[in-house]
Amino acid sequence: MEPIQLLLAALSGGLVALLLTVFGGGGSVLAVPLLIYLVGIDQPHVAIAASAAGVALNGLTALAGQARAGRVRWPCAILFAVVGATFAWAGSSLAKAIDGDSLLLAFAVAMALIGGSMLRPAKGQGNPAVRLNRQIAPRIALTASGVGGMAGFFGIGGGFLIVPGLLWATNMTLAAAQATSLLSVVAFGASTAINYSLSGLMNWWVVGAMAAGGVFGTLIGLPISKRLGQHARLGRQMFAVLILLVAIYVGWRAIMAL
Repeated sequence: MEPIQLLLAALSGGLVALLLTVFGGGGSVLAVPLLIYLVGIDQPHVAIAASAAGVALNGLTALAGQARAGRVRWPCAILFAVVGATFAWAGSSLAKAIDGDSLLLAFAVAMALIGGSMLRPAKGQGNPAVRLNRQIAPRIALTASGVGGMAGFFGIGGGFLIVPGLLWATNMTLAAAQATSLLSVVAFGASTAINYSLSGLMNWWVVGAMAAGGVFGTLIGLPISKRLGQHARLGRQMFAVLILLVAIYVGWRAIMAL
């Protein structure tokens, strides 16, 4: 890798970590387009592998910040992460068998769905003292299996699906769901990255650069997430529009390459 490519990978990791910290999901979906079109990785599978590993490490720094703030609901987080990581392995195994350009086209469709989901208003009501119990556990496991499979297939953290999944399964508050989702982001990314690395599709130099940039992105994102206040919805909508525009670009490039 050229030094400029590693610098761009670090900047990409910083941006992903910042968005992941501020919005609790959606940021990781930009990692693959950044690695392909900004950093210059020409193999989609390698970009997805590096993205998964970088997102896992960036999610770990974001998780540490949220854990110190006491926002993570650990029993729910652990169950969601363990079940989902198993299905993330299966999803990434399927993705490795698909042609790179076809995979990018599917990725563009996923990006469009993610952007559309983020345009919907998020509900902030919920139970701040939610606990894992026999009623909640099956719903968490069911949601985690589907979300984990998608996250592994596309090499993303899956926070955009984990958060609403946690809200549906547990009725916890939005802030708690965003913080709790980060453990699954880490677990899904790690499961996918290990699967790809066993097939020799991992560039660890890129991963290291993304992780280094992610530390700074998280440090910048934590105070921003606290200060957004009444502007959080507008910021999320603007971010969703950006994802939709990138989805169009990725889809067009993938179609031209087929």
